[in-house]
Amino acid sequence: MTDEHTHEAHSVDDLAPQATRDIADVAAVEVITTAAVHLMSAAAVKCGLAAEPGAADHLDLDEARKLINALAALVTTAAPDIGNQHARSLRDGLRSLQLAFREASVYPDAPGEGPGESFTGAVS
Repeated sequence: MTDEHTHEAHSVDDLAPQATRDIADVAAVEVITTAAVHLMSAAAVKCGLAAEPGAADHLDLDEARKLINALAALVTTAAPDIGNQHARSLRDGLRSLQLAFREASVYPDAPGEGPGESFTGAVS
């Protein structure tokens, strides 16, 4: 290992305690909502909803289904802990994604069997 690589390793090791302190200062509700927003954004892109030209090129409903399922599980289970104010907007975003998924599907799932609907119930 060169001195440069040794220096880089020490720098990364030195950052770990700072990262731990930084994350310790973040409220759980912020971590949960941030994770949910990342899942929402990724699912929107996979549903072909990106705001850029050629967004349909990113359409991947298999990937979108996985992301929406994970989002639905997170939102449903976290809702009592994060409070109605946060949960309501996440539920609205989730519902919009579920409807967009249904619209993008050539063969839509039966009611109650779409992505995340095992957690949220049928979306229409």
